[in-house]
Amino acid sequence: MPSLATWNIDSVRLRLPIVLDFLAQYAPDVLCLQEIKCTNDQFPAKAFAEAGYAHQAVHGQKGYHGVAILSKTPVDEIATRGFCDIPDSRHVSARLDFGRGPVTVHNFYIPAGGDEPDPEINPKFRHKLNFLAEMQDWFDDLVFDSGQIICGDFNVAPHENDVWSHKQLLKVVSHTPVETEALNRLLERRNWVDLVRQHIPIEEKIYSWWSYRAKDWDLSDRGRRLDHIWSTRDVAAHARAAHILRPARGWSEKPSDHVPVIVEFQ
Repeated sequence: MPSLATWNIDSVRLRLPIVLDFLAQYAPDVLCLQEIKCTNDQFPAKAFAEAGYAHQAVHGQKGYHGVAILSKTPVDEIATRGFCDIPDSRHVSARLDFGRGPVTVHNFYIPAGGDEPDPEINPKFRHKLNFLAEMQDWFDDLVFDSGQIICGDFNVAPHENDVWSHKQLLKVVSHTPVETEALNRLLERRNWVDLVRQHIPIEEKIYSWWSYRAKDWDLSDRGRRLDHIWSTRDVAAHARAAHILRPARGWSEKPSDHVPVIVEFQ
């Protein structure tokens, strides 16, 4: 059963051992990484090739951001796109074969938005809202009716059960109404399917991120679901299961604050 995973790794070189362990244990056919924090020539391409992922699409940036797609099978039509006239490496796409014909995978790292949820005084938050709006317009301009997956760190927890406390986080960046409404407009505009919530009931609280600041992230469990996998409806029809790999948050002394999200397809 083929599978696709997404993971904000927060420095791929620093956390290469746990990524390789994940690939050895779970063996997704495709892994999308965000915040690789290195240039293309610094990316550990050889290590991933030796692990069985010789087919790679990398869009790196020195010290910040950066995204990559690793695949067991060949990729083509590799492309990147800039947003908001800011030269950040926040998107890469590639076409690959999932067994039922070609699928284009778009890997995104949407801006976090800073700490203050007011675009008038916080340029980072304005950038985030503009990025989401431009994504929506871009998908409208292209033919995205079939054969598409978009995934990555969206930095938005859209539903009240995607956060540890809906009430307490309504004024906290990542769960404010202006962000969740923007993400939902993007979801509904092209009729995307949230593949995780397709298989995990909306009544169940689920998270993919726990802050570095928490003294005991597992005990306090103040998480948010910031990492997502969506697809067009034809692809969603073949999705069979979704998992959020919570234990990965404690896999090393210095893990990423995000964990892998995995969707399995028939």
